[in-house]
Amino acid sequence: MEDRFGCAPLPIRPDRIVSLLEELAAFSDPPSPGVTRILFSPPDLAARTWLKARCQEQGLAIREDAAGNLFARWVGREPDLPAIATGSHIDAVPHSGRFDGTVGVVGALEAFRALRQSGFRPKRSLELVVFTAEEPTRFGVSCLGSRLLAGRMRPEDLERLQDEAGESFPRLRERAGLAQLPLSALAPPHYAAFLELHIEQGPVLEGTGEAIGAVEAIAAPAAYRVRWEGVSGHAGTLLMPDRRDALAGAAEAILAVERAAKESESLDTVATVGEIAVSPGALNSVAGSVSFGIDLRDSDPRRRERVARAMRQSLGEIAKRRGLKLSWQILYEDPPAACDPALVAQILESADRLGLRARRMISRAYHDSLFLALLCPVAMIFIPCRGGKSHCPEEYSSPEQIEAGVHVLADCLRALAG
Repeated sequence: MEDRFGCAPLPIRPDRIVSLLEELAAFSDPPSPGVTRILFSPPDLAARTWLKARCQEQGLAIREDAAGNLFARWVGREPDLPAIATGSHIDAVPHSGRFDGTVGVVGALEAFRALRQSGFRPKRSLELVVFTAEEPTRFGVSCLGSRLLAGRMRPEDLERLQDEAGESFPRLRERAGLAQLPLSALAPPHYAAFLELHIEQGPVLEGTGEAIGAVEAIAAPAAYRVRWEGVSGHAGTLLMPDRRDALAGAAEAILAVERAAKESESLDTVATVGEIAVSPGALNSVAGSVSFGIDLRDSDPRRRERVARAMRQSLGEIAKRRGLKLSWQILYEDPPAACDPALVAQILESADRLGLRARRMISRAYHDSLFLALLCPVAMIFIPCRGGKSHCPEEYSSPEQIEAGVHVLADCLRALAG
């Protein structure tokens, strides 16, 4: 890729990136072609071992913490200065694709390799951070590793986590060989900046034909657990006037959740009910209890709060009218992250130097950068993905699109590390 201002192009190798992504995708639970790599599962542990070997090949200084966060450092000429960090995650929700998170990890390794091959010697250390459990699959908590690093989750909260099979985080951590390691809680100015390369997980860049998105803000996510208690009974003998059907109430409530988000009149407000549990869960039984989760996101936390209040009021009215008991639990209400203007400008400058069309964007998806923003200036580099699809086997970014993102990342790291 040619530099418009005459600098020697970095030796980024897209064939190497694709090969590493394919190797990493092979660490998965069945079925294929989707990728399933859940925290501390055998595929996840094997992928970690593989990744540490790739870091060792580059001579990076590796350490882990008790949560499973992995740090691989290219020590700079002045190692006492706050480092420049980059990275993402390698865990994957069930039946997902091979690019979510992994592009930011493998891309960072390739950026380090190309910079080193070009003769660059960073003044500040460069550090690859591979965050544990960005996905909420196992414990219902998104961005577990980065939450801990930023102090948004207490160590005692981590100790209480259990998955659906009753396996505790401490027990799984011990099996993974991490029990004797300390937990990491970082404090400013540990990092001078953090950049995350990621697929967009949306259709904007593909639709505009632009190669790079410079993310200015990350939407504020919130999650709630709603439980409905009614009266179970025989589907044939419990007459309609006498029913207190928890599932019927929940069904009405799900539509109320959708309506509240639409009535915000902002495209940045999105609400989702993506899972539901029904008891007793039999064809010929009236549901006695139901629980479901609500995922609510917005770039404006005040608007998100208004929508959440409207949802809660509507659900309360439904419960009262149907004679149901309702409980509303806040799982988390995280603040939005504003990306650092200077870092956003650096991304746009690097893209321009490389002859790549770029645009400013908002991320509506959840990323570890959201929590790193509590510790240091952050920004994200988005690349297009086909059809905007993600968290599915059809997730795809081309080698050329990934190469462009890695070039921009490497150029930014070179500028920031000095």
